[in-house]
Amino acid sequence: MLQPVVMFRSAALLLSAAALVACSGIAYEPADGKPLFSVKPGQVVEPVPRAEPVLAAGNTSPYRVNGKQYTVLPSSRGYREQGVASWYGRKFHGRNTANGEVFNAYAASAAHRSLPIPTYARVTNLENGRSMVVRVNDRGPFHADRIIDLSYGAAVKLGFEDQGTAQVEVVALSVDGSEDLRGDPQLADWKSDYRYIQVGSFSQKDSATALSATLRSQMEAPVLVSEIYLGDQAYYRVRIGPVDDRKRLLHLHEQLQQLGYSNIRAMPD
Repeated sequence: MLQPVVMFRSAALLLSAAALVACSGIAYEPADGKPLFSVKPGQVVEPVPRAEPVLAAGNTSPYRVNGKQYTVLPSSRGYREQGVASWYGRKFHGRNTANGEVFNAYAASAAHRSLPIPTYARVTNLENGRSMVVRVNDRGPFHADRIIDLSYGAAVKLGFEDQGTAQVEVVALSVDGSEDLRGDPQLADWKSDYRYIQVGSFSQKDSATALSATLRSQMEAPVLVSEIYLGDQAYYRVRIGPVDDRKRLLHLHEQLQQLGYSNIRAMPD
């Protein structure tokens, strides 16, 4: 079976003109190192764990890097591991992480081979007792002797930016309300701020009122009529909502389709 081609920061590195050695014809990447500006531990802001959906982006599984296959865990719940942490900084600052976010070497983020993205985790430096929360948004490190790759800022806060590696414990933090949407591509494409389904829009209020009455007899969900103006023309939108649960909103969307309604669409406030 063909494996998906997954490009992460350690597997597909960009070559710049400055990295070309014209006399030898050899291209290379500059070595990683500390960012241009230094930062103090107190300047590194720890993320506050919050409910975030686990989307398909960054969570391809299995995936291959450097000829080796890796698998993303179905859940971060209960994950706890001790091992070696390393850090990455200047070389990757400003590049995209595995889920498409931009890597900030000064932020409190991390790369992990198997934790779902995003995952919040508490990392403790077992050599000095320092501890902090990081947010996993990248893949790596692809070295068998390391379990996590931290941003330069996180390494500073944990006190091992000069030595490069440290013995750490990584404990995943569960956040109530987080949704795992990896297995539902249709739902994963819906934006997180969608709370309504618009069923119709009319220039005549009577038409909107009639449709809303029909919908109230068919659907177990709030139905409302709202007036908006486009120029001097008033329109009356018939919408179902607000619904804060995206899975329920998708279920209502499917119900409307089964009832024969067309031109329906999910939308924010």
